[in-house]
Amino acid sequence: MEIANRLPQLIENHQLRAQVNEMPLLNCRFLTGYREWRLARLVLSFITMGYVWQEGETQPKEILPRNLALPFVEVSRNLGLPPILVHSDLVLVNWATRNPGGPLEIRNLDTIVSFPGGESLRGFILVTVLVEKAAAPGIKALVQAVNAISQPSPDSLFQALQQLRVSIQDMTGALGQMHDYVDPDIFYAVIRIFLSGWKDNPALPVGLVYEGVSKEPLSYSGGSAAQSTILHAFDEFLGVRHSKQSADFLHRMRDYMPPSHRAFIEEICVAPSVRAHILSSGNGQLLTAFNQCVESLAALRTYHLALVTKYLITAASKAKAQGTSHLPRPPRAPEASGTGGTAIMSFLKSVRDKTLEARLHPSA
Repeated sequence: MEIANRLPQLIENHQLRAQVNEMPLLNCRFLTGYREWRLARLVLSFITMGYVWQEGETQPKEILPRNLALPFVEVSRNLGLPPILVHSDLVLVNWATRNPGGPLEIRNLDTIVSFPGGESLRGFILVTVLVEKAAAPGIKALVQAVNAISQPSPDSLFQALQQLRVSIQDMTGALGQMHDYVDPDIFYAVIRIFLSGWKDNPALPVGLVYEGVSKEPLSYSGGSAAQSTILHAFDEFLGVRHSKQSADFLHRMRDYMPPSHRAFIEEICVAPSVRAHILSSGNGQLLTAFNQCVESLAALRTYHLALVTKYLITAASKAKAQGTSHLPRPPRAPEASGTGGTAIMSFLKSVRDKTLEARLHPSA
């Protein structure tokens, strides 16, 4: 905790690796209850990313020392997560309210653990928290809709579809706050590196050796919004079918989710099909409400595409042109990859286009 509380300063002053090397080997048996395991995992995942990437992507550490690797792997196994920072660490568990009785708004929130990146990093994490919060009524709507099909109750299903649409629109609205709180140059040159993984990453081509865990290097993808359960659940519910390449990547990202979240997606997969139910019902009102959900989801993805263009593609070109002062040199092929290691623009466009293909057409 002492290291985690000073993480940005330790990284900026190039002192984190030395501090970690002096750390005692921590024993997980003193952790009691889920919250402590989750906090241990949060702290160890952040320290790991800082340790590997302290000197930027030109000089990554290829070996994680045993006093960090052993407890991190043990905590991760206990929680059913891979030993690398994932979306649920960076976002889902990494916030606290300043005034516990106050509203869940950005001015009343703070991160628990941080990297370099100052206010932009805080904004990046907390805006994403607010997107997840906006999705909560949508997740509840999926449950209501599935129950409405088995009853069957057309009114309840219609209400659930409307709630889902509003929730998706609210997510897009929340995502818009990125522009207010996150500086693209800082995101690109400072923050992005700490979210990078060691799978399909030329900076660590064979992966990372977890000392005391495995003699062979292990490869894991970096943090990615594709590790959020929300859009996976919405896609399954609406029957969105992605291209094989996109679907393979998205399915792999499910291994980076908490087990209970993966299980929720599976439940939606095996539930009765809302598409089939609406088509066979011939109910025009339900069909319209369903299509509005699909269109709202495609609009959210179009908006996300514009954000990625601003924060990755445009910022990358700018960094190349300027030879950014924050980094020893611009990283290889920055336009190509998101932090999860996907060829990002073609992937996001395909995912958006396939979303629109899920619209229902009334059977003649």
